[in-house]
Amino acid sequence: MAQATFSVRMDESLKKQFDGLCQEFGMNSSTAINVFARAVVRQRKIPFEISSPETTISREGAMQAFAALRAEAKANGVSDMSTDDINKEIELARREAKA
Repeated sequence: MAQATFSVRMDESLKKQFDGLCQEFGMNSSTAINVFARAVVRQRKIPFEISSPETTISREGAMQAFAALRAEAKANGVSDMSTDDINKEIELARREAKA
């Protein structure tokens, strides 16, 4: 699949906060934006809310949040990403983080 660059301007403080929260979720900001874009296109609306009830998210908390998102995706009929698709996104995010 061909890749394209998407550039967004935002307040520096907001970017740092966003990057930190994405890291707590186990992804980089690029992967988070890709997840968001795919969901918006699939559902043709802003389909979900991502929130962090805690300042620091534990692994258990992250897994609970992930399980809740999976349940919401299933309930909304958008759980069509295969494990291979998800793993490719994770691998891409890890390569980008190392670069």
